[in-house]
Amino acid sequence: MKVFLLSLCFLALAPFALPQAPTVSAQPNTVFVGADGKFETAPDTAVLQFNINAQADSAKEAYALASQQAEKTREVLRANGIDPKTAEIGFYSTNPMYDWKNPKRRIVGYQVSTSVSLKLKDFSKVAPITQQLAESNVGDSQSLSYALENIDQAKAKAVADAYRRAHASADALASASGRSVGELSYASVDTFENIHVAVPQKRVMAMSANAAPAPTEEFTPQNVTVTARVNAMFTLK
Repeated sequence: MKVFLLSLCFLALAPFALPQAPTVSAQPNTVFVGADGKFETAPDTAVLQFNINAQADSAKEAYALASQQAEKTREVLRANGIDPKTAEIGFYSTNPMYDWKNPKRRIVGYQVSTSVSLKLKDFSKVAPITQQLAESNVGDSQSLSYALENIDQAKAKAVADAYRRAHASADALASASGRSVGELSYASVDTFENIHVAVPQKRVMAMSANAAPAPTEEFTPQNVTVTARVNAMFTLK
């Protein structure tokens, strides 16, 4: 009996390297193939992140200023029909500020910082919220990214695409040798989601009524792509 061993490496479908195929001992009357698949879809969630920073001579004053900014944030959210409870706090910190030019490193003030993350299903609210936060002098930096919350279903479709490609490769090799593909005897799967790193944008100046549309308006959010690598071994008839 002849032993068939094949490893097909397709071009990468993502901006990162996929793992190498696992080491599998060749079995008589089997064919081992590997293929990449993908599933691409529009995102269903916009993720807006920004920081609240306040500085003052004392920790108490800095805390009070940060509290005022946080209340402005809640007002902006309520004005857009969003419950402030849906916004998440990533961290909160109060830190002294030092005069590094002074050898004694004396404290010259305090800074209170808080990070806020907001998930939006209605993309039309992104532009007004980012603009209103800027006009209210809230949000020392802002970043916007898009995500897919139902990622498991997308992964399943990417795996199905990769398996289809792997099976087609096995069929081609088996047909060329006068054989046919039988049952699946081994498989391994790896899935990956493309991650778009949003670069924080510094606070923009308040826009007048006649200003140009917000930077996010009229553009289409970038699709989310999930890739999968399937390595499979089939018996040969």
